[in-house]
Amino acid sequence: MRENWRSKLSVLAGASALAFSAVTATPALADDAPVSPQEVQMPADVKIVAGGATDPGAPVPFPADQAGPVESVDPAGPVETPVPGGQAEAVGAAKASPSSSTCLGSTAAYGSTGCFQHNGDIVWAGDTKKDGMSAAVGVYTDYGRAEEVCVNKLGVDTWATCNKDYREDGDVRLRVLRYDGDTGKFYQPETWSGWIPVDGKY
Repeated sequence: MRENWRSKLSVLAGASALAFSAVTATPALADDAPVSPQEVQMPADVKIVAGGATDPGAPVPFPADQAGPVESVDPAGPVETPVPGGQAEAVGAAKASPSSSTCLGSTAAYGSTGCFQHNGDIVWAGDTKKDGMSAAVGVYTDYGRAEEVCVNKLGVDTWATCNKDYREDGDVRLRVLRYDGDTGKFYQPETWSGWIPVDGKY
């Protein structure tokens, strides 16, 4: 009986020692490890356009596919203005017939957000993370125009705009990612929008 008890005790002690050594020798989990940004290869001839600052108090177009208030750019911080007629109604109306201040194809990734305002063909790039990088919104067309990237170098919690001119019968697609101005390289995470009609009519 005593032999059986000793045998069980030695097995239990060996298992405990093995478990302890496994725990102490195991590297940190992926969630605990520092994540370094992954570089994105862009065409060598990609045109990088520095986005311009919006005027203080200028309305930031609200995404047509999201309910919510319209924000205005203000040096003191964002100002929220309720959407007239209720949020759901305003968003529904925007989808049916986008107003000039509606931003289409709202797309976001870590630290960056972007959308396309069909009135004026304006690409909006918002920077949402203070990490030393800039928000970047690449624009692709369905008719072969060379890719361009609108970069927001204004800093965190700002919006920059790039005023372009696309064919009214064409579609554009947005690619949102991060940009390091010191190295001239782009980084993931990245997100793509669907195809957006330049004239705003789906």
